[in-house]
Amino acid sequence: MRDPGLPSLDQLRVFIAVIDHGGFAHAARALHRTQSVISYTIANLEEQLNVALLDRSKRKPTLTEAGKALLADARAVSLKVDGMRARAKALSAGLEAEVSLVVDVMFSTCKLVRILHAFQKEFPTVSMRLRTEALGAVTQLVMDGTCRIGISGWMPGTPDVIERQACGFVTMVPVVAPDHPLAQIDGIVPSAILREHTQLVLTDRSTLTQGQDFGVLALRDWRLGDLSSKHALLRNGIGWGNMPLEFVQWDLDAGRLVQLQIAEGSSFSFPLYVIHRGDEEPGPATRWLMQQFLDLALQGEPTPLTEREQAELAAHAAQLAAQPPHGYHALSECAQAAAISETPAVSKTRRPRPPVAEAPAGVAAAPPISLRPR
Repeated sequence: MRDPGLPSLDQLRVFIAVIDHGGFAHAARALHRTQSVISYTIANLEEQLNVALLDRSKRKPTLTEAGKALLADARAVSLKVDGMRARAKALSAGLEAEVSLVVDVMFSTCKLVRILHAFQKEFPTVSMRLRTEALGAVTQLVMDGTCRIGISGWMPGTPDVIERQACGFVTMVPVVAPDHPLAQIDGIVPSAILREHTQLVLTDRSTLTQGQDFGVLALRDWRLGDLSSKHALLRNGIGWGNMPLEFVQWDLDAGRLVQLQIAEGSSFSFPLYVIHRGDEEPGPATRWLMQQFLDLALQGEPTPLTEREQAELAAHAAQLAAQPPHGYHALSECAQAAAISETPAVSKTRRPRPPVAEAPAGVAAAPPISLRPR
């Protein structure tokens, strides 16, 4: 038996059209060809592949077993060629083949997902290379050209080659597990006591902030490489630390974490910037993506939740309602009852979680962070 020949792209597309439109006559009308041309093309394709693709014994041609197997391959080849043509058209018009983005771990994941969804719809032929880093590592990747744009937090001494524009802020809150000793203190936690307990700190993988610490108050700290590890250790009572409010809001609501009231403030704003090299001109897709992040700073109200996010939020609320009360809340109720009783001095249990401070409408200055040499 001879080996199969090499079918043409036109033959594959005619084969697909016959199946999609339900016959030779309908495919001929869709492709603006005569029915005889369609039949001849299919016959030549079967001759090339050395297999029967269609069963013509019935009024309407149906796929043979071989035809079913090869139809998927024909569709894949056609889609690949269409994608290549679209990419070539975009490149000839000056559109980038790839956009590289690095985002600070503090940036809202929900907002990032929405922007990337919109990017995918706007530029389906452009590949995305996404990285997440913390502190100076974001700026470092933009400086060395690994990423064209970055979403970076506030950085002292940003190199002159880096241009930055404000794109909003993240509200940071100090949190701790409910069974941690700091959670047992009513009111504002004195700085002297705060320094005695281990603080969990996100470390900078670059050398841009070498010799400087951001928001470090404790005398003993643990350096962690990613935000998820820090979150896991906080929930298990290994130290205290500052976290993005959006990241830990559900834990606060469920009693898995407690927001601390400290002398430096119960919350602070962590400003964010879109950064890129000033000596490089971004392409159309990169400029569009940068503008989406910049528009976040102009939004006066939170972005409405999508249907999927509303469903997830409702499911989470139902899950919390079905769970028994957390031990922390039960102890808090006992403390409130003891405070009303005739022996107020007995109320030394854990304090209730303080209300979450509202974030400011915008950030006009650097955040209230403290620096100290290591």
